Amino acid sequence: MIDLYTWTTPNGRKVSIALEELGLPYTAHPVDIGKGDQFKPEFLNIAPNNRIPAIIDRDNNMSLMESGAILIYLADKTGRLLPKTGAARYRALEWLMWQMGGPGPMFGQLHHFVKYNKGKSAYAEERYLKEAHRLYGVLDKRLADRQYVADDYSIADIAIWPWVAQYEWQTIDLNRYPNVKRWYLAMARRPAVQKGYRVPKDIGDIPLPA
Repeated sequence: MIDLYTWTTPNGRKVSIALEELGLPYTAHPVDIGKGDQFKPEFLNIAPNNRIPAIIDRDNNMSLMESGAILIYLADKTGRLLPKTGAARYRALEWLMWQMGGPGPMFGQLHHFVKYNKGKSAYAEERYLKEAHRLYGVLDKRLADRQYVADDYSIADIAIWPWVAQYEWQTIDLNRYPNVKRWYLAMARRPAVQKGYRVPKDIGDIPLPA
């Protein structure tokens, strides 16, 4: 049994989707970051950086924070969603790291300035929207001749998808990126993605572009 400490954010959804895809039994524990639950001592014992998600794997009393590390751990634990060796493994890790260094922080800043603080800084809005379009362009090019970002479905897709799922917050029209749109919709149809998206609580349907 795995204890998942999470909230309704893209980083949190990565792990719940992966757990659903892998069929691992887990219990979700909501950490309401709007109420400051991430600063409670009991959570800090698991995640010293006070960020969700985090897990405890009761099989070996292993605790982990940071979504990328958790995804790799779960994939290695089950032998699925990440090749064990060779070029295919590193290609999936390459695109996982792309998400961690690109869409994650950049889209997060875009949400901060465009959705939550619109009008506070025209410079920041322009900077992060421009970078978001660049990253969408990179992903669209990558998906031009393949179904998934690392050829086979992997933790790289699971890491990237929840951030693209907030395209409306980013004021991004997915029709400008047809390969991303095709991949996004295919992912959205997966039962495990649909179920994992609603953890730890259902806040509405997956956004679907026209």
